[in-house]
Amino acid sequence: MLYAAYQAQSDLINPARTLAQAALAALGARAMTGQPVDIRAAAAAYEMVTRAGLTHERPPYHIDSVRIGNRDVPVSEEVTLALPFGSLLHFRKDSEVAQSKVLVVAPMSGHFATLLRHTAATLLQDHDVYITDWHNARDVPRSDGAFGYDDYVDYLIRFIEELGDQTHVVAVCQPCVQVLTAAAVMAQSGNAIQPRSMTLMAGPVDTRINPTTVNKLAMEKPIRWFEKNLIATVPARYPGGGRRVYPGFVQLGAFLAMNLSRHVNAHIDMFTHLATGETDKAQVIKTFYDEYFAVLDLPAEFYLETVQWIFQEARLAAGTLTYRGEKVDCSAIRKTALLTVEGERDDICSLGQTSAAHDLCSGLKPFRKRHHMQAGVGHYGVFSGRKWEGQIYPIVRNMIVANS
Repeated sequence: MLYAAYQAQSDLINPARTLAQAALAALGARAMTGQPVDIRAAAAAYEMVTRAGLTHERPPYHIDSVRIGNRDVPVSEEVTLALPFGSLLHFRKDSEVAQSKVLVVAPMSGHFATLLRHTAATLLQDHDVYITDWHNARDVPRSDGAFGYDDYVDYLIRFIEELGDQTHVVAVCQPCVQVLTAAAVMAQSGNAIQPRSMTLMAGPVDTRINPTTVNKLAMEKPIRWFEKNLIATVPARYPGGGRRVYPGFVQLGAFLAMNLSRHVNAHIDMFTHLATGETDKAQVIKTFYDEYFAVLDLPAEFYLETVQWIFQEARLAAGTLTYRGEKVDCSAIRKTALLTVEGERDDICSLGQTSAAHDLCSGLKPFRKRHHMQAGVGHYGVFSGRKWEGQIYPIVRNMIVANS
C-alpha cells in the first residue's frame, strides 16, 4: 500500500507539472531577466510546479574533463563490470600516464552514487578512479534474487579483484562498515588481491559511540517495526515489480524532516531568485535539489540488515558479525593500510564512530594507520566542498602514495 499510495499521488500531480511546463514554454523569452516582475514571478511559479516531484533515474555525473597540470584532460564513463544491483564504473581519462587505481565506494542509502561526483572528480586529478554505481532496486527483476549485507560485501570483493592487487579503496558513510568487512574477509582467506589502503570517511563503524539522532531513531523501534512500516512492494509497472524494497522516497522524507525549515527556506530562496532574475543563485539551489530529489530504492533485506546489524547491534564493533557463516575478524588485516576521516560537526556519524576502526584493526602496524579530524565541517563537508578538496584530499592522496 505504501508504494501504491506514493505512485497514485505522483500520477495525480503529473498533469499539473505538464501544464506548468507548457505555460513556462509559452512565456519563452519574456521570462528572461529585465522583463516585468509579474512575468518573472509567473515563470518562477510555473518552474516551481514543474519541479514538484522526485526522479528515480540516476542523474549524470557531469565529469567530462579533469584539470591535470596546465591542461584539461577529457574523461569518459566506461562500465568495467555490470552486475544486477550495481556496476563498476570507470572514469577513463584520455591520458597515458599510469596512476594508482582508486575504488570509490558509494553508499546504498536512498541516493545515487552521483552524490559523490565531487569526491570522484577531486580524486581524478591524481588517480585512476572507479566508483560503485548502485542500481535502483525497483528496476532489478525479482529473478535476480535478493541482495543483503553479505551480497554487498561480495560485490566489493568482486570489484576489488577486478581492479587487481594495486587497488586503493575510499569509502564514504554507510559502506565504511562493508569495506572493513570485505578487507577482513579477504585477509582471513589469504586473498592475493587485498587492497593496498582503505580510507573510511564519516562511516558508522561503531554507532554506540556518541549516538546521533539517526542512531537514536534506529534504536527506538524493534526491527520488526521497520519491516512492517517502512518496507513496500514495487508496483508491477516496473522491471522489479513484486520486489520488496525500502523506498527512496521514504528515506528522503526522513532526511527532509530532520531539517525541514532549511529545505523550505531554500525553496523560498529559489523562487525569489527566479522571480528577481538572479538565475545564477537559483541555479546553485536547483543543482543541489536535482541531485537530492533523485532517489533510489534499496533491497529490503539490505536495508533491514543494515539497520539491525550496524545501527542497532553494532555487530562488527562488538565482534559478533559473521560473513557467510564465518566470524569476521578485523585483526587479520595486515596488508591494507587504514585512514579514517571524521568531521567535527557531523550530526550523522559523530566523532569516534569511524575512528573505532583503528582498535578493530589491531593487527596493523601503527605506521600503517592514520586518523584525521577535520575542523569546521559536517557530514557532507567530509567528502565534498572546499575543505574536502583543500585540506582532506591531500591527506587521502598522501595515504595512497605512501602505500602504492
